[in-house]
Amino acid sequence: MAAFCPFRIGRKFPTYNENVLPDIFAAVSNPARRIILDELRQGPRTAGELTGLLDLSRPAASEHLAVLRDAGLVREERHGRNRVYHLQPAPLAEVGTWVKHFEHYWNQRLDALADLLDEEKPT
Repeated sequence: MAAFCPFRIGRKFPTYNENVLPDIFAAVSNPARRIILDELRQGPRTAGELTGLLDLSRPAASEHLAVLRDAGLVREERHGRNRVYHLQPAPLAEVGTWVKHFEHYWNQRLDALADLLDEEKPT
């Protein structure tokens, strides 16, 4: 577990606890990790490129990349001193399947909004 440093402003707890099994939902719950996944949709990126995107320290960015790697969402490839990350989107199907169960709620609300807007249209 990371030590707490009273002089550094930022998080006090790690974003990932190694005693917890990798969880796709936990991995995508963090905005920084979603940014990484979005960027990797465009193609492989080095760890340095991803770190620059996030405006985070290297250790914090490495921690986020480790969470994504442990969840099976990215694959790491070493090229000399560089680490290149590739998107592995297959595990995201689990998220999509779960979210799909709630689609009818969104559709009902959008239909109700459309009905309300139709009622308020001037004739």
